[in-house]
Parts: sequence; C-alpha cells; structure tokens
Amino acid sequence: MGQASDHDECGTDGGPVDEQAQFSALLEDSAEDLYEHAPCGYLSTLLDGRIAKVNTTLLNWLGYRRDDLLGRKHFSDLLTVGGQLYHETHFAPLLRMQGEVSGIALELKAADGSRLPVLVTSTVKTGSDGQPLLIRTTLFDARDRRAYETELLRARTEAEQERERLQKLATTLQQTLLPPALANVPGLEVSAYYHIASVDQVGGDFYDLFPLAAGTWGLFMGDVCGKGAAAAAVTSLARYTLRAAAVYDPDPAAVLDNLNTVLNHEYNGTDPRFCTVVFGLLTPDHERGGFRITLAGGGHPPALLMRADGTADILPTPGGQLIGALPDAHIATTAVHLAPGDTLLLHTDGLTEAHTDAVGGRYGDDALLGFARALAPTTAADSIDAVRDLLDTFGTGVDDDAAVLAIHVPRPPSEEQQ
Repeated sequence: MGQASDHDECGTDGGPVDEQAQFSALLEDSAEDLYEHAPCGYLSTLLDGRIAKVNTTLLNWLGYRRDDLLGRKHFSDLLTVGGQLYHETHFAPLLRMQGEVSGIALELKAADGSRLPVLVTSTVKTGSDGQPLLIRTTLFDARDRRAYETELLRARTEAEQERERLQKLATTLQQTLLPPALANVPGLEVSAYYHIASVDQVGGDFYDLFPLAAGTWGLFMGDVCGKGAAAAAVTSLARYTLRAAAVYDPDPAAVLDNLNTVLNHEYNGTDPRFCTVVFGLLTPDHERGGFRITLAGGGHPPALLMRADGTADILPTPGGQLIGALPDAHIATTAVHLAPGDTLLLHTDGLTEAHTDAVGGRYGDDALLGFARALAPTTAADSIDAVRDLLDTFGTGVDDDAAVLAIHVPRPPSEEQQ
C-alpha cells in the first residue's frame, strides 16, 4: 500500500512531478523566447550602426524579414527623415558621450511605408578591456501613448474653444445687462465704468440712467448676489422692474418696494435671490441751480458726494435692507442738493472689497472716502478715470465685478475759467 501511495505521488498520470518538469522546460527555453517574443523590440548594432541582431517582435512590427536587416541596414535607415536628422545631430553624439540614451521619442518606417512611433533606449556595451563593442537598443511601441496624447491635445483644444465660446457668451450677456448708452441729461455730465473681474462668469452688477416724466430722470445701481446665469436672470428682472416701477410711481422708496415685492415673490423657494440697490430721482433745482436728488437705499453701499469746495463725504441711507430677502423690506431714503461743481459717485462693493495685499486685506469704505477727499473737486469723467486707475492697481485682487456711476453738475463757464 505504501509503495502504491509513493507511486501516485510521483505523478506518472500527470501529477505534481509532471507539472514541475514542464515548468523547468519552460524556464530553460524562456531566455531565447523572451528575447524573440518580448512585448518590446530589441536590436543590436555594431558601432557604425549596422544591424547585427533583431528580435521577432520588431520584425513583425515593421514587416521585415530578418535577412532584410541583418548586415544590410543601419539603425538610422529604419527612421523617418526627421528621425535620421535627430539621430545624427543629437541621439548618436549623446550616446557616444554618455554611453546610454533613454526614452527618446522617434518614428520608425515600416516596410509598407507606414510609421510606427516608438520610445527608444540605447546602451553601449563594452568588452572586458572597457572598449565599446556594440550598441543594444530597446524600442517600446508608443502608438497607444501617441493616440492618448493626440486625444489629450484634442480634448484640450476643444476645452479651450469651449472656454472662448463661453467667455464670448458671458461678455455678450454682460453687455446686454448694461445700458448701451446713458441718457443725456441737460445740465449734467455723466460717466460710468464696469470692471469685469472674470471673463468666465457673468457678474450681477447693474446700473442705468434714464428719463421719466418731463424734467425728471431716474438712476439706479445694484448688485445681485452670486454670479453666472442665475444671477444674470435676476439682474435682467431687476433692471426692467426698476424702470417699469419708476414710470408707474417715481418715488424712490416706492420703486424699491415694488422691486422687493417682485423678487421676493419670484425667488422665495429653495433658491432665494436678492440684491442691494440704490435708486435716485433727479430733478433740476431752478431756484438754486444744480439738481435735487432723492436716494433710496436697500442694503447698498452709500454714495459719495464730492463738493465743489474740495470736501467729500458719504450719503448714508442707514437701515436699508436687502431687496428681495424679506416680504416687507425697510427702505431708507436721503435727499441732497447737487450744486454746480459737485460730483456724486455711486459704486458697488466690488470696489471696496478688493484685496489690497497678499494677506487678504480689503480696500474698505474709509480708504474710498479718503480717496474721494483727495480727488475733490472733480468731474464725472475724471472721477471715473481715477477709479479705473485705482482698480488697475489692485490687479487680481479685484475678485468681484465693480461698477461705478458718476454724475457731475458743471460750473458756469465764467466760474470754470477762474
């Protein structure tokens, strides 16, 4: 019984011993087989580049017979014209100096004229005396890599084109949300500027100056929370609601109350939308000259008044609440007389919230007031130019759109000449 058991363990019927023998046979044959059928191409050349040995894998890639290459062709003969130039001017000199060149991208010419992209590594083999004898070269098929790079380049090109398209769309949409030209108000000089923080996104800042009943004009400036298409929709709704409401009842508080009702009703669900707005009603003051302006504010930064005498101050509307956030928002109003030489500047918070240093410091209301005091007295055009220059000094620190609107009552020509 014991002998029978030992006989079974020997594996005469295909047991473990047979498997071990087969494995040993594979190992004995594996060196030559691995060279000939490796997943990469191998060739050996003499120092002058003549091919002395080549494996079956490379022959199959190129469609050559072994006798077509051995002793008949040089390695450079397998390269494209551009590859031959690179081999002569860079590859071969580096190989001679360093003894090895690794990971060079070249293209081989197949027997049928097609091209095969490969990654080439060559090593100079020396004899026992240290003298170079031959060059061994390994070639990896780079077709998958080339296809990947081509696809990556195509995807990058498409992404850049898509970004350009979106930038153009955002710019076009932004332009449609701003007035093409501000109204010409007799006795006033008006100037405005819109600073776009990102060409990829539509901002939510808006402004306008437009005629109402005879002898009166309305103006507004606002800033919708958020960016993108959703903010653009609110911006458009706010602009047209303000203009329509002002025609119906030009009282600034009533205009903002109307807008508050519309926004709160339209966006009172899971995606509430609101904005800060200041609305002004301009009326010529025939008795004192200049204009009377009544401002109503809903959470918006206060306007700046730069007087003809060189002083400047803010025109606060304290207590004004965000428009659209509450069903019954509190609207604060203030009135002021714009005398000849005075300039009123309205702005959005993209200006005061601009970063001024690497640690995240903000420009702030106090700095803007100091800026206005240094600027006064000024004109609408000069004040807007000064703000543009100021924004330019912040560079990328302006991470939110900024809008500014300036109105100026010119002095009589006799005073201007003095």
